[in-house]
Amino acid sequence: MTMTEPLAQPLDVKLMNLTASVLYLGCALCVLAALLWWLLRYPGFAIARIVVQGELVHNDAVTLRANVAPHLAGNFFTVDLRAARAAFEQAPWVRLAQVRRWYPGRLLVQLQEHDALAYWGPESGSALVNRQGEVFEANVGDVEPEGLPRLQGPSGSSAQVLQMHGLLQPVFESLGLRLQGLELTGRGGWRATLDNEAVVELGGGSAPQVLQRTQRFTRTLAQVAAQYGRRVSALESADLRHVGGYALRLRGVSTVGPEAGTPSHALAGTPSQALAGTPRQALAGTPSQTTAAHDTTDKGRN
Repeated sequence: MTMTEPLAQPLDVKLMNLTASVLYLGCALCVLAALLWWLLRYPGFAIARIVVQGELVHNDAVTLRANVAPHLAGNFFTVDLRAARAAFEQAPWVRLAQVRRWYPGRLLVQLQEHDALAYWGPESGSALVNRQGEVFEANVGDVEPEGLPRLQGPSGSSAQVLQMHGLLQPVFESLGLRLQGLELTGRGGWRATLDNEAVVELGGGSAPQVLQRTQRFTRTLAQVAAQYGRRVSALESADLRHVGGYALRLRGVSTVGPEAGTPSHALAGTPSQALAGTPRQALAGTPSQTTAAHDTTDKGRN
């Protein structure tokens, strides 16, 4: 054995060194745990204040703080910011919440509320649609302003229906009518309800197709109604699903033309659903269900 080779330590020395290392590590862990316990309990690190910012219309900052504070565990350093954000977002009308620490001892909460543009679903429900096309639940008694339209459609279609409402509303406003309701049916067709309770079947297709069909209807409705001594407000219902034209019913019209009933110029149906080639040759119906038509001789439907 040469002089440069290290001497092998006896087994008992190795065990003593290992025991000492374990003891040192255990003491360090105990000190760390004690420090952590002290941080959790030290009053100087408690959350002293929650600052709520944002445009709050349906919520009150004081009430929000009082409701959320009991759900916040830990102090300024240990509070779970994700859990705090979720607690604020569970409050009515709150769409988004951003929570961050604000030294010393404060939480800064930035809130964004839902901006309701329409009701969603049946009248018995409490669902609303916000500006982003998202459906949320809220107390409909808190809705401002009153008179929001009611939108309906399959699950997940709220953004599409809201967008279509925005396209069609100015078109009906040109007639002095307001689009009170809009529904996307399960078959992909659109049904509009106006503020005079008239129901208009808009048909299916892409948004530009539906818009073009509706614009053609609104451009000619006043002229057609005037030929029977009626105003646009007399509209009871309309069906735009006919290729090249539309059928409509006007309140208070009993006979729409002396040449009514000519087979070569009418699409036969019930007395309230006949479709004529020109307004002067429409079929007569009952006094409150007369149906006129405009610019069509095609029997097809979209």
